[in-house]
Amino acid sequence: MLTKRIIPCLDVKDGRVVKGVQFVHLRDAGDPVEQAQIYGEEAADELVFLDITASHEQRGLTLEMARRVAETVFIPFTVGGGIGSVDDMRAIIATGADKVSINTAAVRDPDLITQGARAFGSNAVVVAIDARRCVGGSQLTWETTTHGGRRRTGLDAIEWAVECERRGAGEILLTSMDCDGTKAGYDVELTKTVADAVSIPVIASGGAGALEHFYDVLTTGCADAALVASLFHFREMSIAQVKTYLAGRGVWVRR
Repeated sequence: MLTKRIIPCLDVKDGRVVKGVQFVHLRDAGDPVEQAQIYGEEAADELVFLDITASHEQRGLTLEMARRVAETVFIPFTVGGGIGSVDDMRAIIATGADKVSINTAAVRDPDLITQGARAFGSNAVVVAIDARRCVGGSQLTWETTTHGGRRRTGLDAIEWAVECERRGAGEILLTSMDCDGTKAGYDVELTKTVADAVSIPVIASGGAGALEHFYDVLTTGCADAALVASLFHFREMSIAQVKTYLAGRGVWVRR
């Protein structure tokens, strides 16, 4: 049985960690490197950094942050946001990051997934999918969105996940835009539907608010990992609490 992972996610804007609801109404949550050090000491399994204002001007700031994290934190970490080419991926990985996460660029040019997998290995390529429930119709579906959930793509999220795996993605970072920041629980149905459709690991994101939410998405939802932001950033819950709870309910976690 594979160990389930607990992964803090640090959304970064102008060099600071921020967190909002459905990617808006952002609150400052500290320095990314300091936060990363705390999570490393608290036995996080991995870290994810997402540059949510990833413009050309921000790229140097993101690279410097990644270098500082690599120098001070000794757990795997992923960096995403504004990555649009293999050269961008190479620059991120050269800082010491273990993986890159791509979203909008992959939708725009799916071959980027394949190019990245060939250059750095599938394990280094994470495709982030921001999914929204579709209203209407007799069957529940989800649509892939970009630009923080603000732009529709017309892509079925499940079919897109399958396509990402076929093109070489090593992991899916699946965010429910409907649940993000609400603390009402992960979208277990969405997560399970994607997990059943692909054979690569699925990281569930969006909605963590209580201990049972982790159990639900890692068991019923069949997620390989749970991504968490505000609960940990604002010290409403600790990684130790989550792992102790999960272990007590029979879920394998790294203690």
